[in-house]
Amino acid sequence: MFVELRIDGKVALITGADSGIGRGIALGLAKAGADITVCYYTDREGAEQTAAACRELGRTAIVAQGDVGNEQAVRAIFRQHDQAFDRIDILVNNAGIGLGGNIVDQPLSEFERVIRTNLFGPFLFMQQAARRMIARNEGGRIINITSVHEEACTAGASGYNASKGGLRNLNRTAAAELGQFGITVNVIAPGMILTPMNFRATSDPAYLEDAERQIVMGRAGLPEDIANMALFLASDAASYCTGQTHYVDGGWMLTWPPV
Repeated sequence: MFVELRIDGKVALITGADSGIGRGIALGLAKAGADITVCYYTDREGAEQTAAACRELGRTAIVAQGDVGNEQAVRAIFRQHDQAFDRIDILVNNAGIGLGGNIVDQPLSEFERVIRTNLFGPFLFMQQAARRMIARNEGGRIINITSVHEEACTAGASGYNASKGGLRNLNRTAAAELGQFGITVNVIAPGMILTPMNFRATSDPAYLEDAERQIVMGRAGLPEDIANMALFLASDAASYCTGQTHYVDGGWMLTWPPV
């Protein structure tokens, strides 16, 4: 039976929605009927552009600023969200950073910054969202964005790899705890996606060509590819899916490590 993926009347909060994957998810959910809180840290202009695009799709959208790894900032974001919508049906933890550096050389401050953003942030947002979903007693959807590097670790990215692997298990733990309340908790693990964060792939044609040779589908992904999976997981069609990692990588993990 064909199931149309609609989420009319739902309200979503998306971190890191000022550009790239976050913006793609915001637009995908808005197109399917959801109202949106666009969260950002530094790029106000980008966040406003995302919100404006959601409004053009006929949805209500607000912008909320804050450091996802700061508990007081997260509480302030949720106060703003509550004032605008008074409910949350969908949380997407997308905000993340990736500072490189070998373990023997990397300052603890840099490692801590990545862990605070990529792991503490999702914990704080899940905590606030889950409390509201449980109180409302109508279930909910939590979607965490990790990376193929939750599994495929590469040298020089200790903080990033550790944070994404940690988020995978935080996701699984939350799924085990929240299932009784009708709340599903899932991971999307993107492969190479052409976004501003992936600057080398978008600016170096030779690097992109070489990388795409390692991808089964023969191309890098787009934010829309991640948005489509997010819409599925946010919809009723995924009501029996929880605690899982859903790779959206064009088959890259099938041939990892490369020959």
